[in-house]
Amino acid sequence: MIEIPDRVRKPALLVVDMQNDFVRVGAALEVADARATLPANRALVDYFRARKLPVVFTKFITFPAPVLLWEWSPQALPPTKCCWKGHRRFYPDVGKELECTDVVDELAPLAGEHQIEKFNYGAFHATTLEPVLRSLGVESLIITGTVTQICVEETARQAFHHGYRTTLVSDAVSSFAPDLHAATLKNFASKFGWVEDSKTVLRQLG
Repeated sequence: MIEIPDRVRKPALLVVDMQNDFVRVGAALEVADARATLPANRALVDYFRARKLPVVFTKFITFPAPVLLWEWSPQALPPTKCCWKGHRRFYPDVGKELECTDVVDELAPLAGEHQIEKFNYGAFHATTLEPVLRSLGVESLIITGTVTQICVEETARQAFHHGYRTTLVSDAVSSFAPDLHAATLKNFASKFGWVEDSKTVLRQLG
């Protein structure tokens, strides 16, 4: 019998912001490397679903009025309206218009899976994520998604401060800046949690 490490005991998979407006070709804040992480994300989602373990998605929603965050993400302003709920955009890689805040079809949430909407980088701030995880009996988090040094990192650090043993999946997170991606993973592993590739995580889960 395989002994499950404490770091992944009673886990949930937390998929951060794998939305059309980040992942698709021509997205308002396109992270091209996010598409390369889809197979690793899919493998983890399939594993968790097959074992009836929690899969939770976060969705970044742009606040529809000027806020401090707009200073660094001018794409949130009209006419681009990045991640405006209810805004549809044409994405050439799929050849059609889609709701820009939806999780990409390759990872589409199932009925009953939680989708946490957030107006900030971190998924714990002013959201229902914490009570959802507690209600599910979660003790550890496996985190994937985009962008590594922004919403993924902020969420993972918040998870640490909420007492969750947290693992970032190196081949299932992505960034538009390779140097910041690498620095984030190195720093997180030094003080906040673990960094493993998807195959290692799946092996640890048993």
